[in-house]
Amino acid sequence: MKNKLSHINSKGKAEMIDVSEKEISTRTAEAYAEVKVSKEVFNAIKNNSIKKGDVLSIAKFAAIQAAKKTSELIPLCHNIFISKIDVELELNPKKKTVEIRSFAKTNSQTGIEMEALTAVSIAALTVYDMCKAIDKSMVISEIKLLSKTGGKSGSYFLK
Repeated sequence: MKNKLSHINSKGKAEMIDVSEKEISTRTAEAYAEVKVSKEVFNAIKNNSIKKGDVLSIAKFAAIQAAKKTSELIPLCHNIFISKIDVELELNPKKKTVEIRSFAKTNSQTGIEMEALTAVSIAALTVYDMCKAIDKSMVISEIKLLSKTGGKSGSYFLK
């Protein structure tokens, strides 16, 4: 069965799959998330006047740290060497959002999509945490995988 869940054994129980026989290849992944904020929060981030500090820089560092800890957060995720993780946060004045993008790269036997997705998710949560004193109505959304390359399944690009 081609679409069989890979982390389910013959007894129907969850298990971590064995990737030792898989070929090492260069793999990349890009992910995206956004945080919709009020005008007041947007201006406070833009003017770097949030009491907890520089929101965009701290969220970037939190995202990088989270990517490195992905296998500790997601139970069946393999611990892989990350050769590159880059996270960019941008303010979108038209939509009043913080747009978050990550790029992750590895030479491994398994993919790096979860690390890219974890990075943008934790960046978004960090933005929320740092700004919640001003407004708790922020909305985290659009968490998605934009692309992945490498491995047996090949490339994927969000349409």
